[in-house]
Amino acid sequence: MRYKGQTEYDHQGKVLPRGILLTNLGTPDAPDTSSVRRYLREFLSDPRVVEIPRVIWLMILYLFVLPFRPAKSAALYKEVWTDNGSPLMDITSRQGKALQAKLDTTYGKDTFIVEVGMRYGNPSIGHGLQQLKNKTVGHITVLPLYPQYSAVTTGSTFDELSKQLALYRWIPGLTFINGYHRTPAYIKSIADDVREHISQHGMPDKVLFSFHGTPVKQLHQGDPYFCFCSETTRLVSEQLELPQDTIMLTFQSRFGKATWLQPYTAQTLEELGKNGVKKVAVICPGFSADCLETVEEIDQENREIFMEAGGSEYYYIPCLNDKDEHIDMIMSLVAE
Repeated sequence: MRYKGQTEYDHQGKVLPRGILLTNLGTPDAPDTSSVRRYLREFLSDPRVVEIPRVIWLMILYLFVLPFRPAKSAALYKEVWTDNGSPLMDITSRQGKALQAKLDTTYGKDTFIVEVGMRYGNPSIGHGLQQLKNKTVGHITVLPLYPQYSAVTTGSTFDELSKQLALYRWIPGLTFINGYHRTPAYIKSIADDVREHISQHGMPDKVLFSFHGTPVKQLHQGDPYFCFCSETTRLVSEQLELPQDTIMLTFQSRFGKATWLQPYTAQTLEELGKNGVKKVAVICPGFSADCLETVEEIDQENREIFMEAGGSEYYYIPCLNDKDEHIDMIMSLVAE
């Protein structure tokens, strides 16, 4: 059969539950080389992620990346792996459960049904959609947990969603939330986290708002991601009312030899340390959940860079994760 059919119907006009699909980037199934290789193969084969001519990139991927990078990445995953899997998988699962509990309390049980799906790896977007289909939802709201839209993340999620729904005979009503970089509740949540940090640890010399980087050419080709990161930073800064030179916008995680969005986080931290800045705090507003990138790269690797360059105090402000304020914000988005 070419299409997936829906065979269970209620002809009495019963109101069907609404489905919520939370999506995020994804994670390997285990912190070992084979699992990481399988994950990276799927991730780096996505033409949204690497916009190099296909034949050239696949040669590079299979000859130079996949034979060597998975072992190194697996070692890093082992350092951050938890009893419940990777930090990203563990936290996203908790977010889904917390959202379900709040929706049940606010709107009544079975009014909304929440599932989680990852763009790469398991559980997949296709699996999340199938779970919602099995529960006969009448409408699905999809929320990619990327506040700032990028073709690489949110755009790719829409690609996969469309690919999966193309297999369905009956397609439910669909709402796709393509970003929330300026949503007041999100801006307030980030600002509150910075305020809480300052109240506990004192005022830093600099607060770095570090976002995942993308190649500069994507900005020139029309991806609004850089603009959305800038707007988030500006709106949070206005709420915090800190001196203008305190907050800095930077970008992390370069890959390859192309020029990426600047200034680079690691390079900025090194320069700050060498120029006499002693105390910094780093927050990653583009991540809804802590993951390998924030735990290992930002909280560990970049800490070493700053301290070795002459810094004295380095703080990483964790992501919003499954905090009540964050779950309330997500609920307001999906239940509107």
